[in-house]
Order: sequence, then structure tokens, then C-alpha cells
Amino acid sequence: MTIDTFTTAALADEFNELLVGGRVQDTVQLDHDTFGLEIYINRERRYLLLCAETTAPRALITPEKLRRGVMSPSTMGLLIRNRLEGMKLIAVRQPAWERVLIFDFLDEGGEVQLILEMIERRANLLLVENDIISDCVRRVGADENRYRVSLPKHPYVPPPPMEGKTHPADLNPKVLNTLLMREPDQKAWSVLVKNVYGFSPFLAKEAIFRAYGRVDVRASEVNPYGLDAALGSFLRSLLRNEWQPGVAVGEGGQVLGVAAYPLTHLGEWEAMPTISEALSSYYGRLEGGAVYEAAREPIRLQIQNAQKKLERKLGSLKKSLVERADVEHLRMAGELLLAYQYNIQKGQTLFEAEYEVDTPPLKIKLDPELSALDNAKAYFEKYEKAKRGRQQVPEYIAQVEHEIEFLDQLATDLDLAENWQDIGEVQETLMKKGFWQGKKVQHPKGGQSGPLRYVTPDGFVIWIGRNARQNEDVTFKKGEDVDIWMHARGVAGSHVVVKTNGRKVPQAVLEQAARFAAYYSKLRSEEKVDIITAERRQVRKLKGGHPGQVLVREELGNLRVKPMAVPEKSKDG
Repeated sequence: MTIDTFTTAALADEFNELLVGGRVQDTVQLDHDTFGLEIYINRERRYLLLCAETTAPRALITPEKLRRGVMSPSTMGLLIRNRLEGMKLIAVRQPAWERVLIFDFLDEGGEVQLILEMIERRANLLLVENDIISDCVRRVGADENRYRVSLPKHPYVPPPPMEGKTHPADLNPKVLNTLLMREPDQKAWSVLVKNVYGFSPFLAKEAIFRAYGRVDVRASEVNPYGLDAALGSFLRSLLRNEWQPGVAVGEGGQVLGVAAYPLTHLGEWEAMPTISEALSSYYGRLEGGAVYEAAREPIRLQIQNAQKKLERKLGSLKKSLVERADVEHLRMAGELLLAYQYNIQKGQTLFEAEYEVDTPPLKIKLDPELSALDNAKAYFEKYEKAKRGRQQVPEYIAQVEHEIEFLDQLATDLDLAENWQDIGEVQETLMKKGFWQGKKVQHPKGGQSGPLRYVTPDGFVIWIGRNARQNEDVTFKKGEDVDIWMHARGVAGSHVVVKTNGRKVPQAVLEQAARFAAYYSKLRSEEKVDIITAERRQVRKLKGGHPGQVLVREELGNLRVKPMAVPEKSKDG
């Protein structure tokens, strides 16, 4: 969906009210196209997100601190940081009818503009000083656009002005009729978009819908007086900057559109206090864990590739697991060939050996290039190999299954990772265990995170591991024999230990701990999750297993609970 000119105007009004006069304290780069500014104003920090994605350009104020999403900032990111930090935002401007926002910053060194062009397929963010481009997200040379070169050290040229359209304030039945009759066979909303300043497809469809209750009306079918009446107060409110921000919600609850005016033709209109909140609802908040998704993806791909490789290996091992009867068949074939060797001619490909009365002869395939004795030796060799396989292959199968389970745990660790350290730790584990192929992906560095510690109102300490290493620590370092151990049944997830200190644990505490175990597991999105409970003394490390892989010798029981995260204010590592 494209942000239109009226939504852009609403953003400019909001930014002028809430941000202008503030000073830039910090800047971050979330990804190649997206940047954040921390602006301090009226003793409060506000966070401005500017995104020049070609498919979803946007600007909005976010309620939470924006997080760095790249290992090293780009040249554009470095310039934004070096030039804007410490500067004062003095104005936010919108060129007439454009989907462009110009942020004016000032310090003792002069004035700088940060210009966001929210035009799909050509979206850009440019840092401009003295009308010269310092850098931009999307560099455009003369070979692509002779009119507008967007390159460092080149003059900034604004988008070409729109000409030949009608101002919305000049619309009346006569003007509307003239415009619509230019293309009578076209959809009426399409004709309005082509001929009226500020009319986006959404705005034009909304106008037609208000007049006719549907949007698929041809221009020739429109009564200009009826359309003018439908536009009425709706259009006058927009021209007076009387915004009604919100989102259109479909029957399934999905957000279908966002604007600074009601989009009743799309679905139920859900009003919101600000256009930033509406945009955040539509696009999803980038300031949360989703900022790490780009970093997770290459690691997730490595895990999936390793899992596929092990699944193929497991399939091959299971196929190689010869049945006991087949193993005995090989031994018997060798013995019978020795017994009947003088009855077999060289070059023979099949021999039928009688071995029991009233039993059909055993058909034995022969290698025509070998003698009867050599064929017998070949069968004995196959027999020894198959016999060893029957003893060893089950062990190999168990090992591969444990490897697959460990990768499943790492995949869950990756999904639950809440910071760069946790994401990087999954990658380091994959490399250490030999599952990583190719170059290492660089991430911002930091120390290893620890397990979560939660203290209940009645003083019980609950430890929660959020990855394989932490699980090992929680179970075998934090946990003691008399403590209660928990884990989601049958899936990868957290090891949770309730410290008893010799006390009986109330049911409410057990259920609280179980909810944490459910949330920090592969099943966190389920309504209810089964949780294993056991005394810690009954939990043993899996022989030859990876960190966090255990065997539970005896359970205390099962708790079925709704997943719940550890309260943010209660988190303690």
C-alpha cells in the first residue's frame, strides 16, 4: 500500500507538533533502507523511523527505542550519525501534493535536510546540505534518470511537479462532470486519480463508495451532483487538515489499509489517536524482535540444510538395517554353496539348493565370474557385514536422531533469541558442532546472555534457560537433586528449575514455572502445552549428547498450561 499525499500531510503535522524543537541524541540503522532517530524534546525521548523501502516507504514515531539491525552502518548511516547527532530539528515540510517529507536540522555549522521520498519503486532517503546531496539510500545515475540524478556531490533535484490537475477545492458538479467525461468508459475512481491533485486510488475509491456503495462504477454512470454531495464535508475536512487516522480491518481481523481518513470501502474502520500508530498497526512494529529477522534468516537456512542432510542419512541407515531373517539367509546361502560346490558350474547365475525335506529349494543368485567357492566366500562376507550392521546401525540411528533433535533445539533457540548475543551464539554452536557451511555471518558482539531468574511472591526462585547452553547451566549447575525440573513434552524448549530449598512447592508456583517452560518452547503460540515435571535427581545427561540433551528416568507428572512470558520487570539474569 502507498502512503498518499494527505497521509503524508498528516505525518508532517504530527512531526511538527511532537518532534520539532527537539535535538537528535542518537541514530541507528535498522537495515539498508531504514534508519531511526532518537529525538529528545520536552524531557522525553521520541523515536522517529524513516524507511525508504521501494515496496513500503514510510515514516512514523515509534513508542519504543529503535534497535541497530546491521553489523556495520553503511556510508549513508555513518553520514547521518556524524552529521545529525546533536542537531536540532527546526521544521518538517511537505512540498505541495507530494509524498515527500523534508526534515530541516540546524546547528552552529549550518542547516541540513533529510529528505524522505515515499514514492513506491522510486523511494529514497537523501541527506542534503547546501542543496548538494551528501549521500542517499538509492543512488540513481544519469543513465537511469537524466532529469534527476541522485548521487553524492550532485545538486538535489526534487521530483518533477505535477501539472494539469484540478485542485480538490475547485471541485463542483460542473468540474466533476467535465473530468469524468474525459474517459467515460473508465472506472470513475481511476479518472479522479488521473485528474485531481491528492487523489490516490484509496481516496478516489472512498469517494465513489460514499456516493454509490461500491467502487466499480464507470465514469459515465456517475451523477456529478451526487458525487459532489458525497465528497462534501469529507473533502473539506482533509483540506483543513482535520485528520481521522486509523486502519481498515477485514472480517478475519487482518489490517487491509491505513490512511488519515476513514477507508469505509475496505472494511470496518478502526480509529487511532495518531497516524503513526495507524501506520505501526498496518506495517507491524519494526522496533521489536522483528528487527533481528534478517539476521536470523541465514542461520535458519543453515539449520534447515543440516536437518535435511541428517534426515537423508537417517533414511539411508534405516534402509540398511537388514532384518534378522535376511542376515540368516546370507549365512545359509554361503553354507549351501560350500556343500553343493561340486554341483555348480562356472558361469552359472542361479543355483537352487535343497536344504530341508518338504521345503522349497533355496534360490541363490551367483556371480557368473566367480567359482562356487568364491561365491560362498562373498556370501559369508555379506553375512558378517550385515551382522555387524544389525548391531551397529541402531546405535548410528540413535545418534543421528539425537543430532536432529539438537538442531531442532537450536532452531527454537534462534526463534526465541531476543538480542544479537543469543543469535550469534546459535551460529557459534552450529560452527563448533560442524553444522555450518560457508562463511561466518558477522553480528554485533557482546557477552553471552544468562538464564532468566524469577522470584515468586512467596520467595521461590525459578530459573529459565532460553537456549541449549543455558539449559545445561540451569539443569546441572543451578539445579540440585531436590529441585523440581520442567520441560515442554516432546518438543525443543527451555529447561526450567524451581529451587525448593527443602520446602514443599505450592501448586501455584509449579503452574507458574510450567507456564514459563511452555512459553520458552517451540509451542509458545499454542493455547495449551503439556509440561513434564520431575525431580532434578531423575534428570541425567544424554551419553554422548549435546549441551542440554537429557534423559528423564522418572516423572512426577504432567501439567497442561497456557504459555506465559516472564514479566519484563521481573527478568533477572
